[in-house]
Amino acid sequence: MAVYPKSETDRRVAADDLQRIVSGIFVACGMDETDGALLAQTLVFSDRRGIHSHGVLRVPDYATKLTDEGVDPRGTPRVVSDRGAAIVVDGGNTMGQIGGTFAMRYAIDRAGEIGLALAAVRGSNHCGAMDWYSMMAVEADMIGIAGTNALPTMAPYGGIDKIIGINPLSIAAPSAGPLPFVLDFAFGATAHGKIRVYHQKGLDIPDNWAFDAEGRPTTDAATALAGLIQPIGGHKGVGLGMAVGILSSLLSGAAYGNELGNMRGGAIAGRDGHFFMAINIAFFEDVDRFKSRIETIIEQVHRSRPRADVDRLLVPGEIETDIERDYDRDGILLAGETVDDIAAVAERLGVDASSLFKS
Repeated sequence: MAVYPKSETDRRVAADDLQRIVSGIFVACGMDETDGALLAQTLVFSDRRGIHSHGVLRVPDYATKLTDEGVDPRGTPRVVSDRGAAIVVDGGNTMGQIGGTFAMRYAIDRAGEIGLALAAVRGSNHCGAMDWYSMMAVEADMIGIAGTNALPTMAPYGGIDKIIGINPLSIAAPSAGPLPFVLDFAFGATAHGKIRVYHQKGLDIPDNWAFDAEGRPTTDAATALAGLIQPIGGHKGVGLGMAVGILSSLLSGAAYGNELGNMRGGAIAGRDGHFFMAINIAFFEDVDRFKSRIETIIEQVHRSRPRADVDRLLVPGEIETDIERDYDRDGILLAGETVDDIAAVAERLGVDASSLFKS
């Protein structure tokens, strides 16, 4: 993940205050209290772990989706096909976090019975960061795998047409030590939301993140937002993005690529697809032995020798765990524009957001 540069306009906000305000906003948008609280929790969870591209930055967009762009705030996910390890869920056109959490819980329950399960989701919308779902399985002593399609922001390798999403994937496994293994990344060099954070802060982006609309590298955040995200690993990132898009969409009959909409006109409500897999370790191996071996793998990384210019060697998910500890102690560090945007939405909907500006 990217550790965002700090800006003079950044503000510290307590997670509890943020949860209460954002939950209130979603309830004011028509969600019931349970779903509103869950949706808020997923966003605050991402911010607590420093994944601000998928945190409360999204609140204004989500509020618009729920009130003006066809997402059903009272939509109810349901299982439409249930055949052993193969499950298909219709998200009911509610926010993706509601249908996604429902689907992953269902997969975990089924994996508890038969060893593993995959839930393919259609009829959904933006579902946030994927580690929310993979770590649900970790809490059940299972391996979690989660993927989703995304609006196209990449071109085929060497092209300039936006037809491929960065389509993130997360894989998480429990450990006997304090750190689980949590891999969560997209197949673009960055996420669109990360470029938005840099744009909010008035900062240039790294030179390997994006192209302009003609496929030329750029460090200007505004130009990048109108252009293309670079794939990781060249053609390999494009191919992997396509593969996760296929798994996320075609198994459930959800939309793929530009069938989802586009970055200019926005997403078409209820067309997103995702997949969630739970693997019950106990059906394959002694759980304690498995978790001990994961801990050993992590310790091998920590004990190995760094380059002269590197202070510390890290495993996937470790930076986020460090940030979560710091933010829980000191408050979540948010871009000032994000805080102002949430306050504006709250004021429009009659939600008290005064605690966002406590010193």
